[in-house]
Amino acid sequence: MTAVCDIPGASLAIERSHFPDPAFDPAAAATVHEQTAVLAGGCFWCTEAVFRELDGVLGVTSGYSGDSADNATYEQVCSGGTDHAEAIAIRFDPHRISYGQLLKVFFAVAHDPTQVDRQGADRGRQYRSAIFHADAAQREIAAAYIHQLDAAKVFDAPIATGVVPLEAFHDAERYHQNYAALHPEQPYIAAVAAPKVAKLRKQFGEILKQKA
Repeated sequence: MTAVCDIPGASLAIERSHFPDPAFDPAAAATVHEQTAVLAGGCFWCTEAVFRELDGVLGVTSGYSGDSADNATYEQVCSGGTDHAEAIAIRFDPHRISYGQLLKVFFAVAHDPTQVDRQGADRGRQYRSAIFHADAAQREIAAAYIHQLDAAKVFDAPIATGVVPLEAFHDAERYHQNYAALHPEQPYIAAVAAPKVAKLRKQFGEILKQKA
């Protein structure tokens, strides 16, 4: 990751005080108490930091998705020689926070979905925007929301986020997990992750975890 990451393409939507809710976001069955969402939106240090803040999120793991286990290492992924994206696996209680609400945060705060194979100064296919859906329900919610946001022209450019089947998720190396919280003084974290978390706290305070 580079030390500077701006997201100018998202400025219009991110500054709006009322980012639209998903119009299609059906409730999970009463018998379902945990689900997983796998999202890719650039540096996983930053996206992980955002989603750890949300009430109903049970855990977030940084990792890689899009290619095989054989090349799921940070060195190989950063080389650009794999088809992995830096991704996060979000375990959540769908009765406390819905899949659609997670996608709202993903599009409104976590990254710029209009950029192709990059996030600001971070360039390469590993930094692409993608939703790795686990089933037909997740695919339908994601596709409907992207269509809704594009039709409403929420962003200055079309959404480039891929909606693709989740083949596998590979955990990143241990030192990447919860990286932003453990290294707040790191320049990249201070410049990129911290402002996203601050924006989340300002715009989505009603769905954040309550501090003890």
